[in-house]
Amino acid sequence: MTLDDKHAPKPDPDIVAAAEMAGGDDDIDDSKYVSGLPGPLGAIDVAIARIEAVLLAIGVLLMALNTMANVVGRYLLGQSIFFSEELNQALIILITFAGISYAARHGRHIRMSAFFDALPFRLRKMMMILISALTAAVMLLLAWYAMDYVLTQASRGRVLPALQIPQWWIIVWAPLGFFLTGLQYTLTTIKNMIDRDIWLSTSTLEGYDDSVEEEV
Repeated sequence: MTLDDKHAPKPDPDIVAAAEMAGGDDDIDDSKYVSGLPGPLGAIDVAIARIEAVLLAIGVLLMALNTMANVVGRYLLGQSIFFSEELNQALIILITFAGISYAARHGRHIRMSAFFDALPFRLRKMMMILISALTAAVMLLLAWYAMDYVLTQASRGRVLPALQIPQWWIIVWAPLGFFLTGLQYTLTTIKNMIDRDIWLSTSTLEGYDDSVEEEV
């Protein structure tokens, strides 16, 4: 080891972790997810990741099984599953609203970033904090309105024709999904405030090379 190697700056472990996660293409193993946030914030981040993974896995598996069973019943037994359509509708709602939180955690929501990309590092940093904070506020506000809608539907006592379960049972995922997404963007805001780099989410680093250089 040379003298220059000894005095060379050590790589930021968060950047290394983000690079390793990005290097896996589109395959994301949430069972090995490690938050880049310290202490209780990291525990909250990991808990959200686990909830998202369970909800998405259950939703996708049940939808696949329900669809296959309905096809088998229709073409081999001559009888469709009478509640299959309603069950798939419920699972689509579950997958959609669990998915918005999942996409936020991995920085995969569509972004209109033409003006953002043209800004220098410091302005991008400030903009990312502002964007994350405003998005968190909007998501939490939508969670409030969605919960009010769920309570309204619950008070009406309507049930699904085939499944014969309360209608509000299948839309309760909407406020939960908005709430988890709001928490995720709140954590992203905190991540950008305590870290010198720009983060699209708690686990996804912005794809620029000038972030560290401008801070040095």
